[in-house]
Amino acid sequence: MHGRILIVDDDQTMCKTIEVALRPRQFETSWRISAEEALLALKNETFDVVLTDLSMPGLSGIELCERIAANRPDVPVVVMTAFGSLETAIAAIRAGAYDFITKPVEMNILALTLERAARHRSLQEKVKVLSEVVEQSRRFEELLGESPPMRVLYDKLNRIADSEATVLITGESGTGKELVAKAIHKRSRRHERPFVAVNCAALPDALLESELFGHVKGAFTDARTDRKGLFLQAKGGTLFLDEIGELPLGLQPKLLRALEEYVVRPIGSDKELPFDARIVFSTNRDLESAVEEGRFRKDLFFRINVINLTLPPLRARGTDALLLTQHFLELFAARSGKTVVGISDALAGKLLNYTWPGNVRELRNAVERAVALTHFEKLAVEDFPEKMRDYQTSHIIVGSNDPTELVPMEEVERRYILHVLETVGGHRTLAAQVLGFDRKTLYRKLLRYGVLEEDKSL
Repeated sequence: MHGRILIVDDDQTMCKTIEVALRPRQFETSWRISAEEALLALKNETFDVVLTDLSMPGLSGIELCERIAANRPDVPVVVMTAFGSLETAIAAIRAGAYDFITKPVEMNILALTLERAARHRSLQEKVKVLSEVVEQSRRFEELLGESPPMRVLYDKLNRIADSEATVLITGESGTGKELVAKAIHKRSRRHERPFVAVNCAALPDALLESELFGHVKGAFTDARTDRKGLFLQAKGGTLFLDEIGELPLGLQPKLLRALEEYVVRPIGSDKELPFDARIVFSTNRDLESAVEEGRFRKDLFFRINVINLTLPPLRARGTDALLLTQHFLELFAARSGKTVVGISDALAGKLLNYTWPGNVRELRNAVERAVALTHFEKLAVEDFPEKMRDYQTSHIIVGSNDPTELVPMEEVERRYILHVLETVGGHRTLAAQVLGFDRKTLYRKLLRYGVLEEDKSL
């Protein structure tokens, strides 16, 4: 349901007409024929929006609006009148009305207005209790979120925490892959032993090999002493290899042998040393496509992909964006000594509409910036970066009543495929699953659209 609407009009026929029109549009409705009856109903029942006529015997719609604004400011009021003058609209807004609509009422416009008002009330309620909700919300170690995708993730994490199987964490950049790896470690039997992490994309090839497997004295020019690699340093604990998709091809066979035999050979040594560590991997790359393109070994992919955890992007987590905003707000306000306690309703709407291409990391940085810039107790839209403030939701239009806007079916397919690919962060395997293609079919279509350059090795 879009919301529960209280219709107020001294014309019973109008009340019934609106009620009949709104019911199939998923609104629950109730009506009263005077402002006095409406005020009594508001005392005893819960409504999401009040829709009132302006000219009524007794209390007018403007006076009803003023009473509701004074006593039930959480309930938005939409005023309708046959006198659509600018002065009347201004008077209604000044009286506390959420919006204004003229008679004769166009039902599609009315439905959109009421839906927007109901959503506004819902946002107000969420913003009002955000701090309390953050405290009570479901967590898994440092992970925070109440959305269905996060609940599914928590359930999987609970089931695999004590397993010794290797884990591959996939997801877009900024979704919190290292936090998930740490959560797995903290919930495992190895939690008292080291958690060791390395970013495979951050080190040159030669240095990465030494970092992972160690070296013996004299193995190369600067090897003045023996050095244990991270596989051995993580003894009894967890080794987290971040951005495994960036591992050089030359190192991949050595990593595969280490995972198969649970031994490592330091650079320059002729001995293999056993290690005892659980290995967790992560990547924001599409490894299945990388395998097809010859950039990642198939046997290594199968070996590391024993348990796969796919982290949802922030845009797929619903109101988790509000929970995380409140959490980061409290964190940065405490660090800076500022009195910042919440967010505005307008900001809440922007946070939910924005697509967050940088995910939780982008949100965290945006909140840190906003807390630093704000002069008020509540963060506002103006405190956030311009690209977020100016963001407008885009929709793909595949049909139109204007014949000049109609396009061939192939163009409709092209637009939709590119939209899906953008929505899943460029992950071609996931896009293919959504579209019902195999990856090779999607690859050929993207070549045709000029999105990819042909890989001669395929």
